[in-house]
Amino acid sequence: MEERKRAILRAVADDYISTAEPVGSRTIARRYGLGISPATIRNEMADLEEEGYLEQPHASAGRVPSDKGYRFYVDALMSERGLSGFEEKRIRAEYEKRRDEIQSLIKATAKVLGDLSKCASVVVAPAAREAEIRHIQLVPVNSDSVLVLVVTTAGLVEHKLISIEHALTASDLDRISGILNKRLRGASLSQMRGRLLREVQADLTAYASFIESTVELLLSAVSVSDQERVYTDGLTELLTQPEFREIERAKPVLGFLGSDDLVLGLFSGIAKGGPSGPSVRIGSENARDELKGCSVVSASYGIGGRSLGTIGVIGPTRMDYAGAMALVSFMAEGLSDLLTRMSMRKARV
Repeated sequence: MEERKRAILRAVADDYISTAEPVGSRTIARRYGLGISPATIRNEMADLEEEGYLEQPHASAGRVPSDKGYRFYVDALMSERGLSGFEEKRIRAEYEKRRDEIQSLIKATAKVLGDLSKCASVVVAPAAREAEIRHIQLVPVNSDSVLVLVVTTAGLVEHKLISIEHALTASDLDRISGILNKRLRGASLSQMRGRLLREVQADLTAYASFIESTVELLLSAVSVSDQERVYTDGLTELLTQPEFREIERAKPVLGFLGSDDLVLGLFSGIAKGGPSGPSVRIGSENARDELKGCSVVSASYGIGGRSLGTIGVIGPTRMDYAGAMALVSFMAEGLSDLLTRMSMRKARV
């Protein structure tokens, strides 16, 4: 694309993202100092429309970017930006408050992302069954009970106080912990079913009743955490956007966000290859009809290069792409870092 057309397309996109009003040639000439006349700008905008980069909502209105125009803008024209001091401080403060509470941390991520992006936010939390066991710890409480902690690569998954019929010495608990960790470390919760647990039980026949209770605990961690969980926020923020102030236009998007299965389907392909930079899907690039008027900015997060989940924002195609991408990237990296430190800390319990 010629440099002059690039400058005009960038100006149209920047102005429309900022004002939500169709942009005319006189506005571009007055605000952006391109050094060319409104007539020349008008001719170039007509060419950009013919090439599919701009659209004219009404015959008498200015122009707005098309999905193709937004795609070119995001890929080639948009200026990247970092977070403001306020944004970074808000995120770090929320993360610091919840650094030991995984579920609370995930919810806080969705809340802050929605507040700061002014879009709907989504955080897909990992299914615990896909996380690997990092450590199993048996903690003596008193003569007739033991606390069993199961720590995974996603953090603390389950803990339970188990009653025992006969007192176990510290040496007994150390031996049981050693065998459990030797057999189960590195296995996912879903892999524990069947052979692995039978092997553990065979190794620990001397502690049959206690091990039976422990096995029930491990299996319960699988059964209650078989599915990825979806946390959404920012719906009120989304409804303040001009595109969605009419409830009839907002209903399809709100209906989509209300279905965990649909949201999981949207994000399922994003978190496969490990933590990554932001992905941007614009308007018609989304397969779901409910999202044809929306854009989705998302990134995966995880531990040690292994993806555990996805975070993202869903908003109008007129969204502030640079801001959304900066927020999603920063928060995905921050979440990955916190989960890594939580996992390592709890493994040392």
